[in-house]
Amino acid sequence: MNEYIKLLKSELILRRLSTVQLIAYFGAWFSNVAIYTLLLEMKVSVEVVAFTAMLHFISGIIQAPFSGSIIDSMKPKKLMLVLILFEIFATLFLVFVNEISDLWLLYMLIFIKMAAASFYFTTEMSLLPKLLDGEKLQRANELHSIIWSFSYTLGMALSGFVVFWFGIKVAFVLDALMFVIGFWLLYKLDINVNFLKSQESLFQMMRDTFRYLKISPHALHLMLIHAFVGLTAFDALVALMVDKYYASVIATSLALGLLHASRAVGLVIGPMILSRWISNKRVAYIFVFQAMAIWLWALLMKDFYMSLIASIIVGLFTTTLWSYTYTLLQKNIEQKYYGRIVAYNDMLFLSSAAFTSFMIGFLATNDYSLEFITSLIGAGFLIGAFYFAWIVKTQNIKDVKI
Repeated sequence: MNEYIKLLKSELILRRLSTVQLIAYFGAWFSNVAIYTLLLEMKVSVEVVAFTAMLHFISGIIQAPFSGSIIDSMKPKKLMLVLILFEIFATLFLVFVNEISDLWLLYMLIFIKMAAASFYFTTEMSLLPKLLDGEKLQRANELHSIIWSFSYTLGMALSGFVVFWFGIKVAFVLDALMFVIGFWLLYKLDINVNFLKSQESLFQMMRDTFRYLKISPHALHLMLIHAFVGLTAFDALVALMVDKYYASVIATSLALGLLHASRAVGLVIGPMILSRWISNKRVAYIFVFQAMAIWLWALLMKDFYMSLIASIIVGLFTTTLWSYTYTLLQKNIEQKYYGRIVAYNDMLFLSSAAFTSFMIGFLATNDYSLEFITSLIGAGFLIGAFYFAWIVKTQNIKDVKI
């Protein structure tokens, strides 16, 4: 933890960006619990729950081919401010969703909100390699994921209580207010980075990116291995678990909040334990550990309290996999392509997450047990372990710490 504190003290821009990130992510999870609580209270079908979860990722997939080129063509601060404004209004308008006939509005607002959030994330992640390098970049990515996890933990837990005590609409309003605070902090920040606006059109930049990927296959492999982490898109699974197993034990909003929060505890702790140990040669082992943790969760799923413990164990390895594979990609591509490659990387990651959400709903609708579905996700990480071992053996991949 001391290393992260030292990094924040020495890097002013990173410190302010991290503060904005903390506020924005914290606010986002208020909406998440409130949205799924609203859906369960409206007694929607399994397909609607799964589609809502999938919709959180589809918007990022659709925009990715263009967002990277836009990022490489605009100053980051101006773009990030515009994106936060979209998040503010999309979140605030969620208060007008009241019944099943309003689902079209819910879908539209989630699409806009998550498109802006994904765009903002890609912009920030393409900015970090211009500010930091080497181990500092790795620590910054780990810090980013820790902040995400901490926000997820506290946001989900508190949101469960806020929704339980004050209602769903209060959670939406609080979320929007937090984005307003984040907008103000970012507005006051002076971001000094070298920005060379490309003279190529957006479509020329897209073609150039594909040419780069063709001659740099290692970049595509690193993008694909990072996409395996998208298998941990458990939102739909958790909502179905609550509805099937825990509704008689605890209030829906509290169960959602506690389950997400318990997994996020592991997400926060994981990199603190594993960051010094992990290297290119050891990433495959983390994939195996992730698979085993998910299988344990499947085994203990029916017991709410044991499921909370298993959720923590599941979270232990996820953040490290996410941050290390992301840093590997940043380390092994040319700076000219940061925005575009990061955008396509996020597109693959979000596609994996969207596919996972869809398959959870599809399999559950076709009477496959939630335990079987969870075990299947775990098996995906075992495949990831073999794939990463092959990448390290066949591709010229620079280690993060070199």
